[in-house]
Amino acid sequence: MEEVKKNAYNPGDRVVLPPYGIGVVCGISKRRINEATFSYYQVEFPNSTSRAYVPVDAPGGVGMRPALTGADMPELLNHLRDGHMNLPRQWAARHRKVTEILVSGDPYELASLASELRRWNVARGLPDLDRQAYRRALKLLEQEVRELADVNAGDVRAILDSAWGESPN
Repeated sequence: MEEVKKNAYNPGDRVVLPPYGIGVVCGISKRRINEATFSYYQVEFPNSTSRAYVPVDAPGGVGMRPALTGADMPELLNHLRDGHMNLPRQWAARHRKVTEILVSGDPYELASLASELRRWNVARGLPDLDRQAYRRALKLLEQEVRELADVNAGDVRAILDSAWGESPN
């Protein structure tokens, strides 16, 4: 009997592949490189012609992870409402940290970042680059919860919708 890998993905699984966003595993394809044959997850992205091939042996090496599910929504909601992040006050250091978070695609860090930047926006407004980072974090989160039919996902979408409606400073 073949041993199932801990992080194995199946066709139809929703995954996140930073920086591309939400995709769907459509199958496994084999590619021959030199003398060896390698297996790759074929990931397609809805509303796009984009396709990615991710090594079956190391999907985490390129940052691929399962997309959020309804079970993840309560924790995400907590991070979005009450998340705190100690962002550097110096612009260059803050920009580096924010960029790392956006590139990582970690939904809980994105939610905490959005929560912190939202507080900053309310307190004193955001400079242009911080406002762009805030909008990008919201967009990435919205992509993950858009198709979930969970009641908590609806709460997350409501918070995101209200954040989108905030007037930029």
